Amino acid sequence: MSGAGLSPHHAGLLFLQGSWELMSEESDSLRTSPSAASLSESELPPPPAPTGYVCSLTEDLVAKAREELQEKPEWRLRDVQALRDMVRKECPNLSTSLEDAFLLRFLRARKFDYDRALQLLINYHSCRRSWPEVFNNLRPSALKEVLASGFLTVLPHTDPRGCHILCLRPDRWIPSNYPITENIRAIYLTLEKLIQSEETQVNGIVILADYKGVSLSKASHFGPFIAKKVIGILQDGFPIRIKAVYVVNEPRIFKGIFAIIKPFLKEKIANRFFLHGSDLNSLHSNLPRNILPKEYGGTAGELDITAWNAALLASEEDFVREFCQPGPPCDSILGQALPPKGLSSEAPCDDSMRAVKSQLYSCY
Repeated sequence: MSGAGLSPHHAGLLFLQGSWELMSEESDSLRTSPSAASLSESELPPPPAPTGYVCSLTEDLVAKAREELQEKPEWRLRDVQALRDMVRKECPNLSTSLEDAFLLRFLRARKFDYDRALQLLINYHSCRRSWPEVFNNLRPSALKEVLASGFLTVLPHTDPRGCHILCLRPDRWIPSNYPITENIRAIYLTLEKLIQSEETQVNGIVILADYKGVSLSKASHFGPFIAKKVIGILQDGFPIRIKAVYVVNEPRIFKGIFAIIKPFLKEKIANRFFLHGSDLNSLHSNLPRNILPKEYGGTAGELDITAWNAALLASEEDFVREFCQPGPPCDSILGQALPPKGLSSEAPCDDSMRAVKSQLYSCY
C-alpha cells in the first residue's frame, strides 16, 4: 500500500510501531555497549574543551611530545584531570597548585604515567620542605651575589635538540663569601624558571659544567650529604628532563668528585655524563661551535651572564608568591603522602590502563 493511500488509522499504527522499534534498538544498544572503562583509546570520547590552559607548543613539539612522552593532545586535559583527582583523593592535605599548566609539568616528566607523576609531585614538595636552608626565602633578589659571580647562567642558544644549556662554573664560587647551599639555591631557582616553558618541558635541558680551577679544598664542600640531596632532587624531585651533562676542563680530582656522586645516580643518568677534559673538539660534536661562547671554542660571542640574571630578577614576584609565603607544617602536608614502597621510576605507561584510571578517578 502506498503512503498516499494510508488511512489515518493505519498511519497512526505504523508510527507507533516504528517508534517502538527505534526505542527497542536504543535499549539494546545501551545494554550491550561496553563500559567507559573498557573502551579502547580510539573509542574514548574527547576531553572537554580547555577552560584555562592554552597549549603553546608548535606542531613539531606536539609531535615530539606524542612520540617521546606519550602525550596525546586529545587526551591532555583528561589526563590532567585524572592526576588532579588522584591528588585530591590520595593526598588531600598536600598543599599544591592544581592548575592545568602546573600538573602538566609532572605528567610530561613521567611520560604521562599517573602514578609516577603523582609520586614526583609528592617528592617535589617533600624536597622543598625537608631542606629549609635551600628553599626558604627562595627568590632572585636573595641570590644577587651568586648571580653576579657568574657561577651559573643559561646560554642564549639551545642545542640541536632544542635543549636549553645550563652552564655551571664552580671556579667562580669563593667559599669564604657564602656557603655552597647558596649555589644550590641558584641552580634550583634557574630550573624553576626554565621549566615554566612548555618547550623545555618537552625538550629538556643539558648541563655544561666547567671545572677549570676547582681545587681539592673547594671540592670538599660537596660531600656525600650534599651530593645525595642534590641528586635526589634532580632525579626524583623535580619535573625536568636532563638529557646530558657535559663536563669540561675537569682536573684529576674530578674522579674523586664523581666517585661521590655516582652511587646516587641512576644508570640512565650516569650514562648521560660525558667527560671532555680540555678537548673542546669532542665537546663540539655534541654542542656545535655556533651555539657556544668563545670561552668554549664557540663563535657566539663572549659568555654573557647579564641577560639570564635580568630574566631571573624580573621574576621576583613569581618566586615570592611560590616560595616566600608561610605554609602549614610539613607533617600536615606530607603525613598522608609517603612514597609508595616498590614504586618503579621506569614503569612503562600502558595506554589502556591510562584510560581505565582516568575513568575510575572521575568517579570520586
